[in-house]
Amino acid sequence: MENTKETIVAKAYDLLKHTLPIIEGFPRSQKFTLGDRIQNHLSDLLEMLIEAYYLPAAEKRPALQKVNIKLEQLRYFFRLGFDRGHYNSIRYNEFAQRLDEIGRMVGGWIKSLK
Repeated sequence: MENTKETIVAKAYDLLKHTLPIIEGFPRSQKFTLGDRIQNHLSDLLEMLIEAYYLPAAEKRPALQKVNIKLEQLRYFFRLGFDRGHYNSIRYNEFAQRLDEIGRMVGGWIKSLK
């Protein structure tokens, strides 16, 4: 599980790092609303994944289920950013692929807890 934790946390960190400069390019009216929501949710995601690793085994599953909810919320926020024209379809697809990859890893982590 150590490798999975390191990998999933690294992917969440990379997504946050990659997204920050894009949010900075949002129009001022959206940078401090939608942009902040995306940034805060990505930061929460990273924190939640780190927490899940250190939780006792009995508490990991509920924590990871909350991570799945956070991922779903992020999918909608990224979609809204695309629908508002803040980035092109290539960038949106990149966000979607990264979120899906993290989601698959979280799903695998949950299954490994059975």
